[in-house]
Amino acid sequence: MALLESDVPIREVVTTDPEKAKALENDVRAKILDMLVDKEMTIGEIHAELARRGEEKAETTVRHHVNVLKDAGMVEIARLEEAGGGTRKYYKSNTRVFSYDLPDDAGEELALAQATATDELESLVETLYAEHGDEIEEVAQEMKPCEYCETQHYEEFILRELLNRSLIELSEDGTLDDLL
Repeated sequence: MALLESDVPIREVVTTDPEKAKALENDVRAKILDMLVDKEMTIGEIHAELARRGEEKAETTVRHHVNVLKDAGMVEIARLEEAGGGTRKYYKSNTRVFSYDLPDDAGEELALAQATATDELESLVETLYAEHGDEIEEVAQEMKPCEYCETQHYEEFILRELLNRSLIELSEDGTLDDLL
């Protein structure tokens, strides 16, 4: 006889590639991404800002963390400047990490908004498949299996990526700021 039996629904979905997941294993890297989202910074500036935030790291360690993020495709060199016979690199994040917890009562407060979103998304998914189903299926067939998963959900991943990329586009062009 089971001591506890419970239906556990999916409450979170994390979509990222394995390289990005490994890069985010260290919380200092998430802090670096946060710092570089709105401002280009050199390794020295990142080092100083981390210290201000209570992370005492050697500058070589900071450089290592930035290189891990760069190798994962989450940070890019934004510009180069000549400086004292050398080249100064400025880094910028192309990735925003949200790491929040909703308040405990948010589910109740947002229930109607979630119902509206669900209805609208259902309609959107129907439209996407009606107009672009062949392209979605074609991309899904080209995808490599998730190294962590036995069951693959390629089409769901593609839909989540499309929604995420669309939100990013609206954020980057200022539309979300105008609406919110």
